[in-house]
Amino acid sequence: MGVAGTGKTTVGPLLAERLGVPYAEGDDFHPAVNIAKMTAGVPLTDADRGPWLDAIGTWARGRAGLGGVVSGSALKRAYRDRLRAGAPGVVFVHLTGDRALIEDRMTHRRGHFMPAALLDSQFATLQPLQPDEAGVEVEVTGTPEEIAARAAQALQAYTGPTPHT
Repeated sequence: MGVAGTGKTTVGPLLAERLGVPYAEGDDFHPAVNIAKMTAGVPLTDADRGPWLDAIGTWARGRAGLGGVVSGSALKRAYRDRLRAGAPGVVFVHLTGDRALIEDRMTHRRGHFMPAALLDSQFATLQPLQPDEAGVEVEVTGTPEEIAARAAQALQAYTGPTPHT
């Protein structure tokens, strides 16, 4: 989870490989209308995100007991609660970073529908993980491989709230 540009799509597959589990790209769960809105620079509403969150939750529930990594912004607590309702055992990896670093990455990436112009709305929406939520925070400085290694290490050391089963 995290704002656009933190590297979810890059780090996710690397983390999945390290953990030996499948990876699913969260953007692939968006309906076409959501992609069109974001491409046009229009932030999604909570109503827009509902079907997307449900689709991700369904995928994650199907991986229960098997493991998997799926990327997605999950910026608000309510979104994460909805994901947990669909997949109670989910543990979040919150990719965090300095706004300037993230904006620089977004400005230089190619072929992604999310424009850097929406970064402020992402940060405005972001509600970081709370102590009662199953998850870890991982800083996005360094190479994608270093970030994935830190994420795997953080998950292995995780002793926070036990996900509901």
